[in-house]
Amino acid sequence: MRYMLALMLFATPAFAAGEEGYDAPHGLFDPSLGNTDFVVLIGFLLFLAILFYFGVPAMLGRMLDQRAEGIRAELDEARALREEAQTLLASYERRAREVEEQSSRIVAEARASAEEAAELAKADIARSITRRLAAAEDQIASAEAKASRAVRDRAASVAVAVAAEIIAGQTSAADQNKMIDEAIDEVGQRLH
Repeated sequence: MRYMLALMLFATPAFAAGEEGYDAPHGLFDPSLGNTDFVVLIGFLLFLAILFYFGVPAMLGRMLDQRAEGIRAELDEARALREEAQTLLASYERRAREVEEQSSRIVAEARASAEEAAELAKADIARSITRRLAAAEDQIASAEAKASRAVRDRAASVAVAVAAEIIAGQTSAADQNKMIDEAIDEVGQRLH
């Protein structure tokens, strides 16, 4: 405080002007009210006294302390938010890796299932083709058998008709009746 007072005394405009324009009969400054430097000094000291009386420096200190605490709290909150953001980022990156791995696994399983389904479909188609070929061969064999039977039946009926005409032309009515009776007996024996 002493240094400040001395500095204020030496920093007056009259002192800065040098000894020529300065009339100081009692030392450094003239204590009369006519000297503006003295009045300014008294006013400044009075102002400082009022500031100290009302506790302005303490209020300023408290305000600065509160401001420092607020800034410290904001910094702590920002640090906590940054740590939380880093945690969330790490969590999201981990989830992204897990989702990517899961999607890769799903794609691989889908490919394996598709290949397995394709193999089963090929086997089913092969079995179906084999069954259809067998059914077609059976139908062909059945049709051949029917055709063969129809040809034999037709040949037999034609042969019987031809034989009947030949026999009718060469045999007498008594022989024909006898042959009919023998045929009926033979058919009866075969049926029973």
